[in-house]
Amino acid sequence: MINVLIVDDDAMVAELNRCYVGQIEGFTCCGTASTLQQAKDLVLNSELSIDLILLDVYMQQDNGLDLLPELRNARRPIDVIVISSAADAQTIKKSLNYGVVDYLIKPFQFSRFEEALTGWQQKKTLMDNQQYYEQSDVDRLIHGSNPAAADTKKLPKGLTPQTLRTLCQWIDAHPTMEFSTDELASSVNISRVSCRKYLIWLAQMNILFTSIHYGVTGRPVYRYRLQADHYSLLKQYCQ
Repeated sequence: MINVLIVDDDAMVAELNRCYVGQIEGFTCCGTASTLQQAKDLVLNSELSIDLILLDVYMQQDNGLDLLPELRNARRPIDVIVISSAADAQTIKKSLNYGVVDYLIKPFQFSRFEEALTGWQQKKTLMDNQQYYEQSDVDRLIHGSNPAAADTKKLPKGLTPQTLRTLCQWIDAHPTMEFSTDELASSVNISRVSCRKYLIWLAQMNILFTSIHYGVTGRPVYRYRLQADHYSLLKQYCQ
């Protein structure tokens, strides 16, 4: 479970963010702070386990960003997402210079809140579980996706976003299943030839892992399964 500390002096906003956190699987609110001093005590002087901070900027007499240098100087491995009505360039630039992982401007929709937390979670999982990286992994950490595959407009000629979405939604619903071209084509009711083109492209994007199986006749059968560490990229094509 990922422990989230909410730092906001507005009790209603803090409670709303706490409810939002509770709606996202794998996250829990481990505490709230209404002043900068309370936040410092929880972060620097308590035994509370904190993975992520949701930080407001304007806090009565305090500036929430003053927590960032103390957090870094203490070398606490805690990431920060700023949630604030502050939209001026200086505040945003200062936040980014201190390494905040996302910045949400109030008011915002829950979907953007969820995207911020789950996007951070995916990057954290990648960093925690790999000792060495491919370029595509680094691209995902910095840009949030594979730049070469981030836009469905760049699909090869003959492939359409609509059919790709249908295939990816089926794969998303069966994340651990290994399947053949015939099995997928039959499940989504498209031709085998057309299905094969999409599978080749998904394999080229490293979304699918391909294995070859030989039957009694010696004819190879290609089977596919989702690459777990590229699940977030698959989700982009399910939208």
